[in-house]
Amino acid sequence: MTQELYITGIESADALLNRDGTALMIGMLLDQQVPMEWAFTGPYTIRKRLGHLDPKRIAAMNVDEFVAICSEKPAIHRFPKSMGTRVHQLCVALTQDYGGKAENVWKDVPDAEQFMKRLRKLPGFGEEKAQIFIALLGKRFGVRPRGWQKFAGVFSDKQPRSVADIYSAATLLKVRGFKQMQRALDHDKQDRPKRPDRPTRQIVKKSK
Repeated sequence: MTQELYITGIESADALLNRDGTALMIGMLLDQQVPMEWAFTGPYTIRKRLGHLDPKRIAAMNVDEFVAICSEKPAIHRFPKSMGTRVHQLCVALTQDYGGKAENVWKDVPDAEQFMKRLRKLPGFGEEKAQIFIALLGKRFGVRPRGWQKFAGVFSDKQPRSVADIYSAATLLKVRGFKQMQRALDHDKQDRPKRPDRPTRQIVKKSK
């Protein structure tokens, strides 16, 4: 049984993510260098300003015009110019290769290996982001092509470590706590030391 994504703190923004594959993919694209809630509110903000979230119509826009809309306060990201450009590039790719529908990226995909290849060809989707997105679709939306857990890597496990694990206020807090712990240890989301050549930090609890 899957449970819907709960992430932004705005009911209508979460509803958009849960029904619109383009919104979900844009939110995932923006999920870097900013809090998760900010990133996944981005598609809702864009839709409010444009009146739509249609990849074909966004792709047809002048990129500078689109970036200006993304940069209006509150901006969709800490770096609205570069990330707004990337969102535009994503919409161009979805228009050219998937008929302007994000859902076509995973619709009828034969297996997770092919799904991963499709994701990696999209602007802004590196290996880890693609892994998280596969886990997100598998855990929250029941999209589970053959081998999805293998290609989602550690993000398919039960440790609440990413947006894929958030379906309530309680699980949001758990993922925040995990991220804070990893930062304190200087580890990444996959629990690996960011700088393997340095000794792992030890967290010592102060006695009362």
